[in-house]
Amino acid sequence: MKVAIQGIESSFHHIAVQKLFPETEIQLVTCDSFEQVTREVTNFNADLGLLAIENSIAGSILPNYGLIDSGDFQIVDEVFLNIEMFVMALETESIHDIEEIHSHPVALLQCKDYLQRFPLHCKIIEGKDTASEARRIKEQNLRGVAAIAGRQVAEKFGLKILDSNIQTVKENQTRFVAIARNTHTQVSEVNKATLKFELSHQVGSLCTILQLLSTFDINLTKIQSLPIVGKPWQYAFFVDVLFSDYTLFTEVTTLLEKTVKELKILGTYNQNLDSVPSSITKVAIHGE
Repeated sequence: MKVAIQGIESSFHHIAVQKLFPETEIQLVTCDSFEQVTREVTNFNADLGLLAIENSIAGSILPNYGLIDSGDFQIVDEVFLNIEMFVMALETESIHDIEEIHSHPVALLQCKDYLQRFPLHCKIIEGKDTASEARRIKEQNLRGVAAIAGRQVAEKFGLKILDSNIQTVKENQTRFVAIARNTHTQVSEVNKATLKFELSHQVGSLCTILQLLSTFDINLTKIQSLPIVGKPWQYAFFVDVLFSDYTLFTEVTTLLEKTVKELKILGTYNQNLDSVPSSITKVAIHGE
């Protein structure tokens, strides 16, 4: 199976693919951007694409919501990955030699508190992805330059770890979703869905939707607003919901279509209980 990821081998996206498909032979389609990931899926160069969608420190990755919505994709699975960040450089370097630190923007944001302790002359530079920045240090023998990435990246490229577990919050997870070309078919043996809808500017319109979900015992696990391009100060809402009865869920979506301005089902799939953090599992199952 061909899976498109943003980044290269040993990146967090690669680790997430391995966790999601442990028994499947995977051919990676490595991409320079999330946009390229969606293009590879659209153009039949990949069967699936894997996109980071939210992080417990940095929050939602809003552009990726837009990519999923704007293309004809469906979310077919999800996986959660514990993220630990490490500073790495050439074997000759120490932490005091570092004048530049490179990584993916989201990774840098996850380590914001740690990076603020570096001297002002130390440059923090956004790069393509965690693993690519580390590889470049090794291949170009860059002195005074460090990368922030996972431990597996240091091991792969032979870099020395200068500092460990540097993310601002030690319990740091990223949620990834697998996307496929939309076949416009639904599978009934599922318990989770991602929806997108727009609302009219009426008092209580969002409250009405939330009450409808609650009435039919559909558990709202996430809600995210995103500006609607071309409609200043108007927003679309993206929600994740859990349900136990698929037939009832389809009936509720029929009611939603009559209540909201626009409803789009971005995917129906199974909650990945094998990878979801225990605290999230507890809320999702018991509604606490």
